[in-house]
Amino acid sequence: MTPINPNLEREYNNRALVPGHPLIFARWRAASAAFRSTADADLNLAYGAAERQRMDVFRAPNARGTVVFIHGGYWRSLDKSDFSFVAAPFIERGLSVAAFNYRLCPAVTVAEIVTDCRNAFIWLLANGPAHGLPVDRIALTGHSAGGHLVSMLFATDWPERGVDATCIRGGMALSPVADLRPLLQCSMNEDLRLDAESAHAASTVNHPCRLTVPLHLAVGADESAAFRGQTWQLQRAWPAACADVHEVAGCDHFTIVDDFVRPAGRALQSVAGLFD
Repeated sequence: MTPINPNLEREYNNRALVPGHPLIFARWRAASAAFRSTADADLNLAYGAAERQRMDVFRAPNARGTVVFIHGGYWRSLDKSDFSFVAAPFIERGLSVAAFNYRLCPAVTVAEIVTDCRNAFIWLLANGPAHGLPVDRIALTGHSAGGHLVSMLFATDWPERGVDATCIRGGMALSPVADLRPLLQCSMNEDLRLDAESAHAASTVNHPCRLTVPLHLAVGADESAAFRGQTWQLQRAWPAACADVHEVAGCDHFTIVDDFVRPAGRALQSVAGLFD
């Protein structure tokens, strides 16, 4: 195993960098439970046989499109149910929402998680209409590891898989991990089980963007230099798709999600604007 680099260990340990994260997580879960109690939703729809191969869908009346949200947690923690609250402001703007779960490390590899999200998207295209979701116009969004997974969907050769992905209007990656190679030197790799080859293959910066639509990027100005650097690294790799990058003042790695759902916020307006 690659030796731990103390500086990278510190820069990528977001929970240690934000000591108040348990209160943030508790607030998210409470808001999500309250939203689900009144939402027009179908929960835990199976797109595969595994327990975590599930998605929640939240319907907007007369929806004009669908927003996909993929949660973070370094591919090894958290759950779609923690983030149901993200759907609320999009529902108010006439956009339905599909929240993906996926299997977690160390039970599976990061590559298998990417495959889960690809399969979830394919399932959504085939089955979304039966659950009241429009699939002719879709935006892909995600946070942290979820931002990485969104970018990997942008890097997917969909025609090779027999999938017409022209319905994707664009997306938003919040604090994405675009280069997984530094994580080889972090203790989390005990769960991720990356080696040089798999880390290279799972790093979005090593793949071309295969969609000709915008992928907006946002990162908290209060995040570590390593995480802010990840966002800009993706912008440099994909300058055409990722022309819009915003460092959000006053936000850390977790409160960037709160900014994402702020009604007057730039991030929410950017995603909603993809459907105009």
